[in-house]
Amino acid sequence: MPRSHKYRPFFAFYSGSEKQDKRLANRDFRRKAKLRVKSGSDEFLLMREVSNVWAFTKDGKRYIKDAGKKEMRK
Repeated sequence: MPRSHKYRPFFAFYSGSEKQDKRLANRDFRRKAKLRVKSGSDEFLLMREVSNVWAFTKDGKRYIKDAGKKEMRK
C-alpha cells in the first residue's frame, strides 16, 4: 500500500490498566456516600464529584514532534 502511513504524529500512550484507579475512586465514592446517608442528607452523590477520569494513569494520545519514518508507518 503506497499511502499506508500516518499524516500526523499522534501516538497512543498506554501505561497499564486503570483497574487500581477505578478501585480507589469507587472506594472513595462509597465512603462519602455512607457519610452523607449517616448525616441525613437527601442529596445523591455523583461519581464525577468524587473522581476525575482525566487524572487516571492511562490517558490517551501524545504528539511527538520529531517522529521518524519508522514511527509514521502504520
